[in-house]
Amino acid sequence: MGLYLCGATVQAPPHVGHIRSGVAFDVVRRWLSAQGYDVTFVRNVTDIDDKIIHNAGHDDVPYWVVAFKNERAFTQAYAALGCLAPTAEPRATGHIPEMIDMMQEIIDTNHGYAQAGDVYFDVRSDASYGSLSGQKIDDMLAASDAVAQGKRDPRDFAMWKAAKADEPHWETPWGPGRPGWHIECSAMARKYLGDSFDIHGGGIDLIFPHHENEIAQSRAAGDSFAQYWMHNAWVTTAGEKMSKSLGNSLLVSEVLKRIPPIHLRYYLAGSHYRSMLEFSDAAVQEAGIGFERVSGFITRAMEMLKLSTVEIDSDSRAEKFDAEMNNDFGVPKAIAVIHEVVRAANSKLAENDTEGVRAALVSVVSMLDVLGMNPLDVQWEQEQSSNQDVIGQLVQVAIDQRADARARKDFEAADAIRDELDRIGIALEDTKEGVRFSIRAPQSKESH
Repeated sequence: MGLYLCGATVQAPPHVGHIRSGVAFDVVRRWLSAQGYDVTFVRNVTDIDDKIIHNAGHDDVPYWVVAFKNERAFTQAYAALGCLAPTAEPRATGHIPEMIDMMQEIIDTNHGYAQAGDVYFDVRSDASYGSLSGQKIDDMLAASDAVAQGKRDPRDFAMWKAAKADEPHWETPWGPGRPGWHIECSAMARKYLGDSFDIHGGGIDLIFPHHENEIAQSRAAGDSFAQYWMHNAWVTTAGEKMSKSLGNSLLVSEVLKRIPPIHLRYYLAGSHYRSMLEFSDAAVQEAGIGFERVSGFITRAMEMLKLSTVEIDSDSRAEKFDAEMNNDFGVPKAIAVIHEVVRAANSKLAENDTEGVRAALVSVVSMLDVLGMNPLDVQWEQEQSSNQDVIGQLVQVAIDQRADARARKDFEAADAIRDELDRIGIALEDTKEGVRFSIRAPQSKESH
C-alpha cells in the first residue's frame, strides 16, 4: 500500500501545528500495518522555496544551510513524538531530473508551455481542474502579475521558475531556474510509489492550490495518481490557525520543555484528524492526566501480576476499538474504549481478579501500542519511569503531611489534603500495605 504525505517546507523549525500532520498520519500508517498491509510511507521535504531563499539571504548563508538545519529540527520533533521514520523521505532538490522529465511529458501532451524560462500548466486544458476543491476555474482568483509573467491564462500556475539573480538554479531545456512548489510532489510520488498509489495526505490548507495542482500535473502526464485523499485540520490558538508569528513558545522544542512528549502525542492524536484542535498548555496537561490514568492502571496491574513485560496480542484488542479505528481512523472513540476497559479493570484490581486484570492489561497495552502510545515501549519507558518518579515523590510529600495530621488527630487538615489531591486527579487509597495513589480525571471546578 502506498501512502504519500506532504511533509515540511523547511523554512523554519516546527511548531505544534506543523507536527500534527506527522502524528496523525503516523497513526494511520500504524493502523494500516496492523491490518496486515505492507505500507510504503513517503513523506517529502521541500528544501527550496521563496521563504527558504529569503531566510538564507537574511542570515547571509547558502539556502541549503537553512533547509538542512530546519529539516533536522523536524526530524527530531517527529522522533520525539514517536513517529516512525518514513520508508523514504525525498528532498525536492534531489529530484530535479524527474521534474524535468514530467514537465516535458506535460508539454508534449499540450497541458503545459514554456515562457521566457518559466514553465506553466495550462489549467484550461484540464476539464476536471478544480474537482478536488470543488471550484470552477472562472471563479478562481487570478494572479495580479499574470500578464507580466506571460501566462496564457492568469490562473495558470508555475511548474518551473526562471532563475533570478543570486538565486540557486538548475539547468533545464527551457533555461536555468528552480522548481515550482507543486511539480516536486508529482515527480517524487511517481518515483517512489509509481503512477498509481493508494492514499495522499496533508493539511486542509493544501487542498487548493497544492493538491489540486498535483492532480492536474500527474494526470496530464498520464498517471492515475492518488486514489484516496485525507486531510488533517489545523491546530489553532484562540481560534486562529497556528503560525510562526505567534512566537517561539509554540515551537515543538519549547513545548517539550514544559510537557512530556507522550502527553503531547496523546493530545494531538486524541482528536479526530479532520477536527480543528485548540491548543493550550492547560488542554495538553488535562489530556496528560487522562493518559496517566491509563498508564497508572498498567503499572498497578503489572505489580499485581508480578510482570516485567507485556506481550502484544492483536487478538486481545477490544472489538469496539477496532471498529472505531476502521471508521475513518476514529481515534477519539477508540481511546474512549481504552478508558472503558481501564475503568472495568480497576474494579477487577480491587477484587483481586488476577485473570480479569491480566486480560485487561494485555488488551490495553495492545490497543495503546497500535496508536504509538504504549508506555512500555522503549521509546517511552525511560521517560514514563522518570515522570512517575517525580509525581510519586511529590504525592508522597502530601501523603506524609496527611499522615502527620492524622497522627496529631487533626482530621480536618488530613481530609483537606486528601480532598485537594482528589480535586487535581490524585486518588488516595488506604490499604494494609500503606497508602496508594492513582491518577484519574480531575474534579471540575463546578463540583466544589
